[in-house]
Amino acid sequence: MKEGPQLLETCLEQLKKELKEFTDFFEQGYDYNIMIYALWDAKDILGHITFWHESFARNLADLANERTPNPLKGKLSAVNKLSVESTKAVPIPELIIRLQQAQNTVEQYIYDEGIELIPYKKGSRDYSRSEHLQIVTNHIRKHLNDLNKQYGKTKNQIGIT
Repeated sequence: MKEGPQLLETCLEQLKKELKEFTDFFEQGYDYNIMIYALWDAKDILGHITFWHESFARNLADLANERTPNPLKGKLSAVNKLSVESTKAVPIPELIIRLQQAQNTVEQYIYDEGIELIPYKKGSRDYSRSEHLQIVTNHIRKHLNDLNKQYGKTKNQIGIT
């Protein structure tokens, strides 16, 4: 069954809103070296999200252009470790640009009705376009909530609505 454009539009708008809140957090001038998890600081989370969003955009673009996608492979813990290691040396402004470029790719191809299922990771099930958008939105929201909690900020205190 094909997804309707209204569902996709709603899911895409939610993702765009979440991404804006997420990137706004990294434009506040905070100390982004504060540890959020045992092994990741705030900047690591930005790298992690950017890495995964680029993977989503690549897979979507491949499908839209009738190329075989090459989703990430390996245990989730190993892929997540790679997501941080591969972006560790990249400055925050560059990560934000890369994240926005990936989002532009997602927006360019997400309405392609020829795409029914998008791979997430080898060994994991594929997702419909709307499901994938929802998973990405929830993933970003989880990390943004953890960032806000660790920085002692509520949404209202840092100007997020």
